Amino acid sequence: MRRPKEPTTFWYTWLMNPFNFEYPWFLALIVLFIFCAKLCKIKGRSIYFPHLESLLVSTVRRSRLLGLLKWLAIVMALIAMASPVLTNEYSDSKKDGRDIVLIIDTSGSMQQGHFDAKDLSKNKFDVVKEVASDFVLRRENDRIGLITFADVAFVASPLTFGKEFLEKIIKMQRLGIAGQKTAMNDALVQSYAMLERSTAKSKVAILLTDGIDNMSQVSADEVKSLIAKSDVKLYTIGIGSTRDYDGKSLRVFAKAGQGEAFTASNSEMLHQIYAKIDALEVTKIDDKKVVQHTYLFVYPLFIAVLSLLLFLYFRVMGSVK
Repeated sequence: MRRPKEPTTFWYTWLMNPFNFEYPWFLALIVLFIFCAKLCKIKGRSIYFPHLESLLVSTVRRSRLLGLLKWLAIVMALIAMASPVLTNEYSDSKKDGRDIVLIIDTSGSMQQGHFDAKDLSKNKFDVVKEVASDFVLRRENDRIGLITFADVAFVASPLTFGKEFLEKIIKMQRLGIAGQKTAMNDALVQSYAMLERSTAKSKVAILLTDGIDNMSQVSADEVKSLIAKSDVKLYTIGIGSTRDYDGKSLRVFAKAGQGEAFTASNSEMLHQIYAKIDALEVTKIDDKKVVQHTYLFVYPLFIAVLSLLLFLYFRVMGSVK
């Protein structure tokens, strides 16, 4: 279905934008003209129309027409001198959004409970999905993708601006779909492959795991070399007990990726970590206010000149008759 075209006429512009006068005090001169019309008609004619005294008309009908044309010319001339202007203000915003990939562990160890002190029925994976969804909704101007991993790593969602769509994808994730083990290195390689195709100026990867790599086909040294050569910033998060995951590897990877390594032993800490990453990766917005002026004096000036010409024409025609 075609969208209806917005009207681009002068009157549409007049009605939809703020209207004012640059020199509104010119409009006060209408009082002077009215005063002269009432109290000094003869002098007024001698001042404003000195060469037209012999062009008086005899009929009332013609007199009314001439009076209308005369006042229309005066009023329009004063409006033109007051300089009517349409002012259109708008913001010219340039948003430097980021491409972000969330890398989330879905191995069997993520089923461990008692991670949220407020709700002991939630396991680590339940909390991670809640925190990740909240993070996604905060990033209004960014594209975000999702990679999950266990025995294998796979793309759950490509980079997208569709935050509601991605939130649903996160909620649909289930433990054990990709196995029970941990292919963390493979997941990193896949996430970097996704971001290497991106044309965004800022690229970020956020890895979350509670285990030690025991299933990848790529070695840790190869992954470290890949991370160091890339312009992707990497944050790593180890959750649960420090004995459960390879904290040393996470710190090495984060350092190579010019990012930070975090540790979260409970739900509250995980919320704080994602909030800190959100604050560190602020989207830059260059917001400039632009004011556009459209000068309209030519329209009343045209009407004033036309009215004056018609006034002179009918006066001359009346005197000829």
